[in-house]
Amino acid sequence: MKILVDAFGGDNAPLEVIKGCILSLNDNPDAAVAMVGNKKEIEKCANENKLDISRFEIFDAECAITMEDDPREIFRGKKNSSMAEGLRLAADGKADAFVSAGNSGALVLGSHRYVKEIDGIERIAFAPIMPTSKGPFILIDGGAYVNVMAETLRKYGIMGSVYMESILGVKNPRVGLANVGTEDHKGDALRHEAFKLLKETDINFIGNIEARDIPAGVADVIVADGFTGNVIAKMYEGAAKELFGKIKGVFYKNLRTKIAALLVKKEMNELRKYFDYNRYGGAVVMGVKKPVLKTHGSANAVAVSAVIRAAADFAASGAIEIMEKKISEIKIKEE
Repeated sequence: MKILVDAFGGDNAPLEVIKGCILSLNDNPDAAVAMVGNKKEIEKCANENKLDISRFEIFDAECAITMEDDPREIFRGKKNSSMAEGLRLAADGKADAFVSAGNSGALVLGSHRYVKEIDGIERIAFAPIMPTSKGPFILIDGGAYVNVMAETLRKYGIMGSVYMESILGVKNPRVGLANVGTEDHKGDALRHEAFKLLKETDINFIGNIEARDIPAGVADVIVADGFTGNVIAKMYEGAAKELFGKIKGVFYKNLRTKIAALLVKKEMNELRKYFDYNRYGGAVVMGVKKPVLKTHGSANAVAVSAVIRAAADFAASGAIEIMEKKISEIKIKEE
């Protein structure tokens, strides 16, 4: 099992990526981790920070896609970037999965161009794994495509359900459609048609879900178009950051609250860890023929190691083949 990592993806590359790869040797003993990027720069960074990278295979790439680059650069001026080369290597079978903390738009376009969609998928989706009070859920689509058809949302429901069951071990995952109300008749034409199709599909569809109920763990898979899903994801992350910031402010207000903070320090650390996005392995680029995962642009070593672990689990699960089979069964029924 070989997991290929974009050494120059993200704001903290290559140092945090290298550290994450090293950390992953303990977290993912069964996965061989390799890096792709400018080999001289990787070796220079490792030497300057006294990091041993002798156990890692390095695939050389002459440049990198930056966060500011037009995503189309991945197949134009920067088709020899670390991201493009990594995707091609995965597509060619030189790696079992590819992960990056780099430019999200470029990763979607590159996955479409080099890795290709599985049969029956018209739109790739970003599918981040996020926390609730009852365990993680998958949000699909978290921002890859704004304009989609109802049939695409049905396929998102299928893929999300397979992922949650195959990789995270959730039996008969509950699939909900993000909407403006829980009643069956709520929403626009897209939501009406998607509701009907999801209800007819062989998954555990529980109906419409309001955004306010998501943190309570009402569903294991939340289906949305990319615009709605991205708003949910960004609001979710922002609210969590602000909440923990306010809690910290309360505990450091005066001597009495500082003493209280010491008394509940263990419990607060456990709570913070539970809601830490670094633990959840970023987002799956769902709908392509090889596992491709995206972690946050500001990812640290812990987040990089987590996404490597998620990629290894995805590659070992056979979930992509299951998704493809279930989607092909829809086509057969329709014919």
